[in-house]
Amino acid sequence: MGAIIRDIISGRIRAALEEAQRRGVLPLQTVPEVAIEHPQNPRHGDFATSLPLRLARATRIQPMTIAEELVKLTSLGSELERVWAEPPGFVNFSLKESWLRDQLDAILHKGPDYAALETGQGTKVMVEFVSVNPTGPIHVGHTRGAVLGSTLANVLEYAGYDVTREYYVNDAGSQMEAFYNSLYARYCQALGRDEELPANGYQGDYVIDLAKEVIAQEGERYLSMPREEAVAALGEIGLNRMLEAIGDDLATIGVSFDTWFRERDLYQGKEYDEALELLRRGAYLTEREGALWFTPTSLGEDKDNVVVRSSGTPTYFASDIAYHYNKFAKRGFHRVIDIWGADHQGHAPRMKAAVSALGVDPESLVIIISQMVTLKRGQEVVRASKRSGEFITLRELVEEVGADACRYFFLSRTPETQMDFDLELAKQESSENPVYYVQYAHARIAGILRNAREQGIDWGDGDVSLLTNPNEIALVRKMVLLPELVENMARNLEPHHLPHYALELATAFHWFYERCRVLSKDPAHTGLSKARLKLVEATRIVLARTLGLMGMSAPEKM
Repeated sequence: MGAIIRDIISGRIRAALEEAQRRGVLPLQTVPEVAIEHPQNPRHGDFATSLPLRLARATRIQPMTIAEELVKLTSLGSELERVWAEPPGFVNFSLKESWLRDQLDAILHKGPDYAALETGQGTKVMVEFVSVNPTGPIHVGHTRGAVLGSTLANVLEYAGYDVTREYYVNDAGSQMEAFYNSLYARYCQALGRDEELPANGYQGDYVIDLAKEVIAQEGERYLSMPREEAVAALGEIGLNRMLEAIGDDLATIGVSFDTWFRERDLYQGKEYDEALELLRRGAYLTEREGALWFTPTSLGEDKDNVVVRSSGTPTYFASDIAYHYNKFAKRGFHRVIDIWGADHQGHAPRMKAAVSALGVDPESLVIIISQMVTLKRGQEVVRASKRSGEFITLRELVEEVGADACRYFFLSRTPETQMDFDLELAKQESSENPVYYVQYAHARIAGILRNAREQGIDWGDGDVSLLTNPNEIALVRKMVLLPELVENMARNLEPHHLPHYALELATAFHWFYERCRVLSKDPAHTGLSKARLKLVEATRIVLARTLGLMGMSAPEKM
């Protein structure tokens, strides 16, 4: 794909501004940034800028006068049909239909790579997401972050970034100790030995099932070991089984990782000691009450936090400091994006302060908080699993509504908003269900192209200049926005725009199809049929690419 059309227009208006400055029409010392937007009302064109309104105060010239001067100096080129001034001080742009039609051949030429960009220029980015303690199955709350992280990684990769998807395995600390001891207790109980579950232990049936699996494979041999040794051995088996189960569950919604990073490696290597030494040298550590505290007051944080307890054991925060030291200093990531659950919201400011204390630009660390999810069946809130009476797992959700519905609905809201997930809507096979509506558009397209091939039609020489119907042009207008959308999402880390774009594109296609006959047995319509088949194939490419970025399937039949 060449330049994004928005950027071409931005370049044109900037050139006009510089020319107006050169001629002395606009007395400006510097040329400001040019922001191009999409007007809500189609009557105002495809793009617009409010630049004249922004320049009015600095130049002491009326906004409409500035707008009219810029219109005179803006080149139309092959892309623009019209540029005009609109009160109270906008410059509006409409695209040329001939240019829009030409984009169909560009889309067909690029194929699956249409809208792939080089914005990232190979910048190393890590997206760390899910990263729940491996003490139980993935549940619905974790799934939202999984979908967000994997889609964001897809978008960044497509925009030219060098992306690593990482799962941080918290395999150290008190929660893991509680899990190990819970598994040991259930193992003993299953073999008839009286062993009490720890007070802070894991009550779920999955621990009982896991103990039975271990017995089936390993037998009773851990009963004869010293308790501490048996807990450690069983814990290692349990940890690996849980990680395997988590990986399998996440795979059901198309989520995978390049790296599973173990917390214990921070302590076995030098990262933990090196990170603390850096903080000491920067005078960010203070001993108080027998503990070691992180004191970031000089960084704008007014709350001290314990990094090493009086017992000598590091806190979760200490591990996180060492982990981010590893990400930036050891592995050289230019940018790190952490996607955390709502319960970690208070942890974000101190983590940014810690990164700054390590000598890393805190802007290089982006923390996205994914809020809670409420499952509903219509108006009824679903609070627990029918199967176990406990939390609803990711696997149960996928079994009920399917992976594509999970991905679409979890992605369709900004992560900072709480969301309701309607299980009944997600299963509907009707236009009310956006997942069905979007995928049906792709299946319908595939069916049209299949029928054309069966009829022996070769539309490769289709003449796109025959496409003059407003519904045809409206569909192309929607398609050419994908490169801009990819660039915006990568820059702002906002993949939630994808489902909305997919729905708009599907709507434009269904609208076109219901009003424009594609295949016709009338020889007089052969040329138009070929041109429309080109339009249909280009739509398939763009819609399939959009679904692919969301991690969803593009069905050939439904």
